[in-house]
Amino acid sequence: MTLRNTAYGFLPVLNRDKRGGAVQHIQDAVRDAIVRLEFAPGDYIDKAALCERLGMSRFPVSEALGRLADEGFVEILPQHGTRVTLINLADCREAMFMRRALESHAVRQIAAVAGKPLIDVLERIMKDQEAAMARDDRVRFHDCDLALHEALLADLGYERVRTTVAAARAKLDRMRLFMCTPQRQAATFAEHRRIVDALAARDGVVAGAMMEAHLDMVLTEIVEYASVRPDAFAATESAVRARDPRRLSIHAN
Repeated sequence: MTLRNTAYGFLPVLNRDKRGGAVQHIQDAVRDAIVRLEFAPGDYIDKAALCERLGMSRFPVSEALGRLADEGFVEILPQHGTRVTLINLADCREAMFMRRALESHAVRQIAAVAGKPLIDVLERIMKDQEAAMARDDRVRFHDCDLALHEALLADLGYERVRTTVAAARAKLDRMRLFMCTPQRQAATFAEHRRIVDALAARDGVVAGAMMEAHLDMVLTEIVEYASVRPDAFAATESAVRARDPRRLSIHAN
């Protein structure tokens, strides 16, 4: 087992007096670092170094890591330690299946009543995302991506739909940062532009189709990236491919 020789300077020093519970704050900080790829897939986490960096005792850190294991972000290996999970391509497929079904239907519903306040919010996000793209700020670009999808689901007004999509998206966020190249940023921005334009025109058919195309392209690139960086992925996909090559397609029958 090899631990990263680092003091985890990318993590915040947490305020022990901050309201909301130490375990939750630790969980949020470590999850965010995993999603942002500061903890890479397969990395072992040095619990002692984590406690020192966060300024927290061992018990809440252990509790937070246990919760992250339940969420699928880390795995706790007896006698070995805690390791950041590899990305599971089958989980990505399932997550995108849910997102595609819910978000495409959401924009179809929203388009019928899309008003100026929503379009203004979306246009501000688009402007921020374009600025992030211009300076190749992939973290800010990704934040704007999340903000746009969140704004749409907030306007829809169905809380359980929003939380379901958020949970599905969490399984994909590490991949989105892996693939946030200048080329993919440009493609994502163009896809978002078409969705927003369709909503502004109150064209639900086009808006839904553009959302489906956008999410389909993301999954296509995840599959392609898995072949380039197999070290970041769990080995389960190779077994699926061997049993049924059709499962590699987005719309397998």
